[in-house]
Amino acid sequence: MKRIIFLLVLFFPFPVFSQGKTRTLEECIQYAIQHNPQRTKQEAQNEIYKLDRLEAIGGFLPSLNARTSAYLNFGRGVDPETNTYISTNSFSNGYELYSSMTLFDGLSQVYRTKIAKINRLKGKEELQEVKDKIAFEVMEIFFNVLYYKGTVELAQQQLEESVNNLKKFQRMEELGLKSIPDLTEIQAKEAEDQFLLTKQINRYNLEIIKLKGIMNLPVEEDLLVANYENTLTETKEPENALEVYQQALNTLPKALVADKSLSATEVQYKIARGRLFPTLSLDAGVSTGFSRLLDGSAYMSFEEQWKLRKGSYVGISLAIPIFNGFSRSSEMKRSKQRLMIARSEHEETLRQIYSEIEQAVADVNGLSNESVHAQKRTVAMQSAHQTNLRKYEEGLIDAIDLSTSANRLLQSRIEELYTNLKYQLKYRLLNYYKGETPWI
Repeated sequence: MKRIIFLLVLFFPFPVFSQGKTRTLEECIQYAIQHNPQRTKQEAQNEIYKLDRLEAIGGFLPSLNARTSAYLNFGRGVDPETNTYISTNSFSNGYELYSSMTLFDGLSQVYRTKIAKINRLKGKEELQEVKDKIAFEVMEIFFNVLYYKGTVELAQQQLEESVNNLKKFQRMEELGLKSIPDLTEIQAKEAEDQFLLTKQINRYNLEIIKLKGIMNLPVEEDLLVANYENTLTETKEPENALEVYQQALNTLPKALVADKSLSATEVQYKIARGRLFPTLSLDAGVSTGFSRLLDGSAYMSFEEQWKLRKGSYVGISLAIPIFNGFSRSSEMKRSKQRLMIARSEHEETLRQIYSEIEQAVADVNGLSNESVHAQKRTVAMQSAHQTNLRKYEEGLIDAIDLSTSANRLLQSRIEELYTNLKYQLKYRLLNYYKGETPWI
């Protein structure tokens, strides 16, 4: 008896339900999202997408640059004033402000702006997809924690019943109402329940470690999860996979990312094709300069030369690609092949989404019925076990039958718990496919 009390004190509640902040599923998910490096990485990528779009818009604007130069000429050279050859050292420098603007480039710049916009929108969906992935991973482990927390409580109840029965039947054995073999079987059942409790505690602690790991929770911080609340309903209409799939195409981040990835590849092909067209550009600029001979002769001041040498220009240039080592034509052909790959991947992604939805619908429809029957079975098992307990006290059944009855009741409770939790998990996943985010 002292050993039993020691185990109860040692394992329950301290290792399992230690002191710490109790977190709900939503709180665990929010913490995991905020501290996950994948979210930070995707947010950084989205900033790059924003800069790419800004750069693409800037491609429609004329460029403006300034340039200056300085030269020392030794020996024979050209006199900048008389434009004749002389053999005197000289110094000269120039200043230029020039601008260039592309008027036509096969619409490549238009498509670059479009693809930058697509990537920016895709980045938002990718970020949401990352958050959803983190949320569902946390939710899976969270429900595992709830499951093992429930099995610990059920094992604890089973052990307490075995301890009480052992005390009762020890007294009955002392009075000659029970035999020693019966008492030995009850003692074996009590030892088996102790082992089961220890086993479930260890599994619970392992799931807590997994949950803390995926949340990036500091190792020194304790973690408690909020109790499970059963929200099952018996009058739920069966779900339809095709209807859910049609909803998911418009709201599911994974589907939207696939659509935008395909659109971006299509635009990339148009950019490659546009590089085969001529490029028409407008150029303009102003320039001036200063020079002097280094032989000590007189020269015009910097201000005078700045005014006299000032000039401006404007012009149009047309670049026609004729042969570039097959680079442009090869790039266009590669882009066309990439487009074919992207279309196949897009179709594969949508097919995978439908398969996932179909599986989720089947799980929800099946588990909805299973949970109801599991609850009814537990009630029946509870009633049967109470009857068997009275029969054992009256000597109508032996200790093995009583142990079997207790184990069946425990297994029924565990299966009911598992079915309910799995239903909650699949139901939340199905709502996610419908466009809801029940965990955010």
